[in-house]
Amino acid sequence: MSVAEPRRIVLFRHAKADWPQVPDHERPLAERGRTDAAVAGRKLADTGIAFDLALCSTATRTRETWKLAVHELAHRPKTVYEERIYEASPGELIAVLNELPDEARHVILIGHNPGVHGLADILAASAEDDVRERMNRRGFPAAAFALLTFDGPWKSLEPATARLTDYWAPAD
Repeated sequence: MSVAEPRRIVLFRHAKADWPQVPDHERPLAERGRTDAAVAGRKLADTGIAFDLALCSTATRTRETWKLAVHELAHRPKTVYEERIYEASPGELIAVLNELPDEARHVILIGHNPGVHGLADILAASAEDDVRERMNRRGFPAAAFALLTFDGPWKSLEPATARLTDYWAPAD
């Protein structure tokens, strides 16, 4: 890998959750969520990114989403389940990302809205083609993901330092 190659981060919202009578943190995926998580995994595989690290919220729905999506990838990255991702604001998510080791070049974060969508919007100083418009028009539905690139160490990641290069969401 070239030193000049930018870092990549995928911000991935958990798939559609069910609403049983359990605490929010314990909500499982709905049937549609299980289907969409696998489809999102195939779309992630299509990016060709070999993730070095996955940061996943400890909530049941995010863990289930990641388990179904990662199964579709050619390379299974190290996964860290991070409590701070659950209900995190964009600023709190940036703080988590700032702590990453610089050896991790390509990272996926599996989390929740509104934090994930807000983070994609805040980080992106620019965007390719109509990617930002598509992302904001759709509103970052369940199982959607955004791909951003940036240069420099993780500790330098802050608002308006990345480029939004791709966005995908399942069909309604």
